[in-house]
Amino acid sequence: MHLAQLNVGRLVAPTDDPRVAEFMAALDKVNGIGKRSPGFVWMMEGSGEPGTGNTENSIGDDPQFVANLTVWESIADLEHFVWNTVHRRFYERRQEWFEVLGEMHFVMWWVPIGHRPALSEALARLEHLRSHGAGSHAFDWAWLEQAELWKRHACSPAAAE
Repeated sequence: MHLAQLNVGRLVAPTDDPRVAEFMAALDKVNGIGKRSPGFVWMMEGSGEPGTGNTENSIGDDPQFVANLTVWESIADLEHFVWNTVHRRFYERRQEWFEVLGEMHFVMWWVPIGHRPALSEALARLEHLRSHGAGSHAFDWAWLEQAELWKRHACSPAAAE
């Protein structure tokens, strides 16, 4: 099995607004590092336009509500990318570019090797986590005993919800 993850967020401004310009300008670099990272398998792509990342994969009719959906070989591989690459610097500054949602915005689940989850599938997993809590169908970092790096770098509970 491989590990799928979905992270959703609502930008504080439209993608062409100066308030999110630094974040938008870094998307290609951060995504590129992710794609070259050990254990990376797949990423939901946007238009391919430079500087847009996956932001065209918005949720509903709100273009500021964006999603990142990836598949990794293992928990350790995803943890390494999140906490041991430039991604961490942007993660730690997320409050500059994203609204606090007030509910869980991140979910992981196991997928068969070769499966590429659709955004609708990922959103259903997130809703399951929100409604039923963490379990084998949908989980977060806290549910994973082997998630060592997360324990050291975890965000506050208010920011994670």
